[in-house]
Amino acid sequence: MLIKLERKLDKLIDILGDILVVFLLLMILNVFYDVIMRYAFHDSSIAMQEMEWHLFAIVILFGVSYSLKEDAHVRVDFIYDRLSVKTKAMINIIGTILFLLPFTILIIYGSYPFVMDSYVTNEVSSDPGGLKHLWMIKAMIPLSFTVLLLEAFHYIIKNINVYRGIEELPKEDPQGALS
Repeated sequence: MLIKLERKLDKLIDILGDILVVFLLLMILNVFYDVIMRYAFHDSSIAMQEMEWHLFAIVILFGVSYSLKEDAHVRVDFIYDRLSVKTKAMINIIGTILFLLPFTILIIYGSYPFVMDSYVTNEVSSDPGGLKHLWMIKAMIPLSFTVLLLEAFHYIIKNINVYRGIEELPKEDPQGALS
């Protein structure tokens, strides 16, 4: 049962990764357009500039979940590499339960009033010509952390399967890249 659940969550986060690729491409095209307009035609759009950081925020906020799924998050623990697979899995489980889950719940809970206030007041950009409906980008905070919460459960399940010997942790090559 845990393996089936893990596989379904794997697919869901992979779909998220594919969507993030599209957002990243849109961001690159947006920046390219903005640079061409600014330097070649001496014309600039506040809305397009704001859209750049909105797309960037989406890529970063949701990219955290994808990087956790791919086990590409930063580890600054030189001892971790020398531990057994079961010990690593247990550290991952305990760390996720003690640190990641409370943090994500705190951000979800704390950001909800922030988003609702923006929605109720119909907050718009303070810059003339800026974007309207700022609540939409602010809503990405609790939404992305909800996805991160889902991925945290996936990460726990994956490490339970590793601990039980059903699955292996990703291995690193000597240069530090995942294989």
